[in-house]
Amino acid sequence: MSWLFGINKGPKGEGAGPPPPLPPAQPGAEGGGDRSLGERPAPKDKWSNFDPTGLERAAKAARELEHSRYAKDALNLAQMQEQTLQLEQQSKLKEYEAAVEQLKSEQIRAQAEERRKTLSEETRQHQARAQYQDKLARQRYEDQLKQQQLLNEENLRKQEESVQKQEAMRRATVEREMELRHKNEMLRVEAEARARAKAERENADIIREQIRLKAAEHRQTVLESIRTAGTLFGEGFRAFVTDWDKVTATVAGLTLLAVGVYSAKNATLVAGRFIEARLGKPSLVRETSRITVLEALRHPIQVSRRLLSRPQDALEGVVVSPSLEARVRDIAIATRNTKKNRSLYRHILLYGPPGTGKTLFAKKLALHSGMDYAIMTGGDVAPMGREGVTAMHKLFDWANTSRRGLLLFVDEADAFLRKRATEKISEDLRATLNAFLYRTGQHSNKFMLVLASNQPEQFDWAINDRINEMVHFDLPGQEERERLVRMYFDKYVLKPATEGKQRLKLAQFDYGRKCSEVARLTEGMSGREIAQLAVSWQATAYASEDGVLTEAMMDTRVQDAVQQHQQKMCWLKAEGPGRGDEPSPS
Repeated sequence: MSWLFGINKGPKGEGAGPPPPLPPAQPGAEGGGDRSLGERPAPKDKWSNFDPTGLERAAKAARELEHSRYAKDALNLAQMQEQTLQLEQQSKLKEYEAAVEQLKSEQIRAQAEERRKTLSEETRQHQARAQYQDKLARQRYEDQLKQQQLLNEENLRKQEESVQKQEAMRRATVEREMELRHKNEMLRVEAEARARAKAERENADIIREQIRLKAAEHRQTVLESIRTAGTLFGEGFRAFVTDWDKVTATVAGLTLLAVGVYSAKNATLVAGRFIEARLGKPSLVRETSRITVLEALRHPIQVSRRLLSRPQDALEGVVVSPSLEARVRDIAIATRNTKKNRSLYRHILLYGPPGTGKTLFAKKLALHSGMDYAIMTGGDVAPMGREGVTAMHKLFDWANTSRRGLLLFVDEADAFLRKRATEKISEDLRATLNAFLYRTGQHSNKFMLVLASNQPEQFDWAINDRINEMVHFDLPGQEERERLVRMYFDKYVLKPATEGKQRLKLAQFDYGRKCSEVARLTEGMSGREIAQLAVSWQATAYASEDGVLTEAMMDTRVQDAVQQHQQKMCWLKAEGPGRGDEPSPS
């Protein structure tokens, strides 16, 4: 238990440890105060400052400890402490060794990193050197190319100069040759001219005598020919006049020839008019259901289907109000019975806003009655000018040749049937109107006249006198619009989407509710505008990526259609009141 006595034992616990180091000697110590600079100080005794009292106390403590009963425990404790110190020293030694190994590994890693950096730097330098060498090689190659190009240009320039010199020499040679040839030619011509003039002067009398002889011979030949022809013609005419049978036969032949030529000409004109009236289509007719020979030859299947088709309902696809539906149905029944009884047809006027179904009803009326229909427009009459009268007569001649009866539908009739008293109508149009009035002055069992107009107040009074019944087609109401929306939605959207033949699909939503909503939003719109709205739905679906028509897409197109309709109404109001085609509120 050296720690109890202030002494430090050795590793084996025997004796005291080495004494503490002595302080360094001071310059002014004993025995050295007056030494010279060259003398060394005398060594001082190391035990001069040793205190023996400590050893005495330690020895006394050791003796007491030996006689104490805890001596063995103290010794064991000291040994344990010594072992603990040794273990600590060993652990520190291992830590030191581990630190040394870690330092070595760090040094190895640092060396590897330094080597890697060195290799990378060498690689970069090699690349830079290679790039520089490549750049130098390209520069040398480009310099060589430039030098070669300059050399080639120089050689080409020299060759061009040589060629130009040779060409100049050749041109000069040719010009010299041409000049010499021209001089020789001129000399030759001059010599020939002098020789010819000399010969002509010498032979002038001979030449004149030859010309005189030839003229006399030609005159004698002509006179003899005239005498011979006169003699022959006189004898023939004398023989023809004295023979009355020949005279009679000649006169009869010439007469028959003139009659034949005149008859053939008139027969050709009559046959042409007959063929044109029965087989051809007049120029004023734009569309007709009447079958011609050419159409039968071109489309035999379609013509046979049309001939075998049954009469259709007059209001199939036509959506009108209940009161108007009852009235037009009565007209259809009366027209059909008129055709069956071969009675006289009545002329009808259909008037109202555009797009309300006037043309569609006229077609359905003709098909329902078993008649042919022909559609013409009033705007085609005015540009014909003087030919309008002839075209109008051809139209009615063609209509009178129909065996099934013809329904002549005149769309935009106010374009040429306007009042004759106004100064806006031309003389040609007035003559055409007179021809129309002449051909429609009496009722016929061959054709039925149906006029359609947005401005019936502009009709000539004679036209109003020929109309037997007037039917007003108004804009569709709420119920009619809903029927139209459902019909066109089914035709242009629902049916193509369910058949799967087109790139069109329909999203899942309440179709009936949506149609009712669209009918409510489209107030004031005509049937044609609603049909165009349905077509726009179809086009919107085609324009989408997946071809699916959603409810939001339909709403967008409805809003656009409503805005466009409002814009049209603004334009219509800006034109001023008094227009017959101004829509009435539904």
